[in-house]
Amino acid sequence: MELVAEIGTGHGGLIDSVRRILDEVAEAGFDCAKFQWVIASEIIHPKAGLVPLPGGPTPLYERFRALEQTQDFYHSVKTETESRDLRFLCTPFGTHSLEGLLALNVDRIKIASPELVHTPLLEAVSASGVAIIASTGVSTLADIDEANRCLRKSDLTFLHCVTSYPAPESDYNIRSLPVRSAATGRRWGVSDHSLDAFAVPMVSWAVGAVILEKHVTLSHEGAGLDDPVALEPPQFRQMINELRALEGESNRMDAVRERLGSERVEHILGDQGIRLAESETENYGRTNRSIHATRDLSAGDLLDASTMAVLRTEKELSPGIHPRFFDILHRKRVTRMVPDGAGIVWDDLF
Repeated sequence: MELVAEIGTGHGGLIDSVRRILDEVAEAGFDCAKFQWVIASEIIHPKAGLVPLPGGPTPLYERFRALEQTQDFYHSVKTETESRDLRFLCTPFGTHSLEGLLALNVDRIKIASPELVHTPLLEAVSASGVAIIASTGVSTLADIDEANRCLRKSDLTFLHCVTSYPAPESDYNIRSLPVRSAATGRRWGVSDHSLDAFAVPMVSWAVGAVILEKHVTLSHEGAGLDDPVALEPPQFRQMINELRALEGESNRMDAVRERLGSERVEHILGDQGIRLAESETENYGRTNRSIHATRDLSAGDLLDASTMAVLRTEKELSPGIHPRFFDILHRKRVTRMVPDGAGIVWDDLF
């Protein structure tokens, strides 16, 4: 199983912080370090308002703007990562950040859960020819199937994920991993947002996950968006030690049951169903992407790349049309006023 340390934006844009967390990650025994290439306008509308995050309600557009970095910064991050014999992995959130990553000659990229329905981004990634790891939190089986078909020519690995911070162990349904693999014809891993350092990871490995992604940080008091639910160095060292201890076991599941207790393991295993987790149901359609107006539109205005974008809706705006229709909407005219930031719906065109 490949172990991925999700550093995200926890470095705060400081290369010294990148070096310090990479030193800890490499020493602990991770295989890969993952980052995020943030461009605020590719992710969320300025009018999205406050978003509930682990650290509390957050003006996310402004936070994302503060996290934007230059191409040179990511080049340095990639160099620092690879100099420690770690694989570099990064998440783009739109075509501009994807182009920046491709310019660094990356061999694979990560698609985050909210972008699994971002059809224009998926098509651009597929055309690039790089390998893809895609998280499937807050996604239905239909969403997963459509992404799989969109990326049918790609070297693709899915990660089972619960988009809740923190995610309850009992929401994971790890027993569904073989079913997910059979349904998609792809390899599956797990992106774990639960608070425990090793329970979900151990059960995932025993069931056959090929990748484990876990948020890491130098301190829960850090400024990273996910730092409150990330593992600090003593915790992620313990996680890796527990996982490595399973390598010599002839029956990993028996060893996990002995370590965690059968009742807890059963809660994490759940059943074989592929469905939205209870803790993420209310996020569906809002954490995900849809088509939004990027300025006030009047009746007769054209829709194009300057007037609409594929964005996360979040809590204060209204969802729009699925991103698969972005090209179809291009050069169409709205028939009524659409406020800046609102989701564009079919009734706005007919």
